[in-house]
Amino acid sequence: MAGVGDAHGNVFRALADPTRRAILDELQDRSGQTLFELCARLVTRHGVGSSRQAVSQHLEVLEAAGLVHSRREGRYKFHDLDTTPLRTITDRWPPPPATPEEEPPCGSA
Repeated sequence: MAGVGDAHGNVFRALADPTRRAILDELQDRSGQTLFELCARLVTRHGVGSSRQAVSQHLEVLEAAGLVHSRREGRYKFHDLDTTPLRTITDRWPPPPATPEEEPPCGSA
């Protein structure tokens, strides 16, 4: 189970940064973007003026967490969103089943 915890930790660390969340937002909106396209969209849509090198490093963190997959076609490298790691987190802590006769919260009766 230690490997699962490490994987979840990578996802939480990746999501902790607002620039990385903006990158994921952009890939959710339009998957298969290049680094150049992501940088342009981060500036115009989010006001994030990070260098290409900084965005590339953010993409590496997102890839390590399994949230982004990259594929190379010729000279271009395209980045795609993968939400599978988020589903494994929500599967780990599902909401408790609703029971018809739940007790009222303490102090409300």
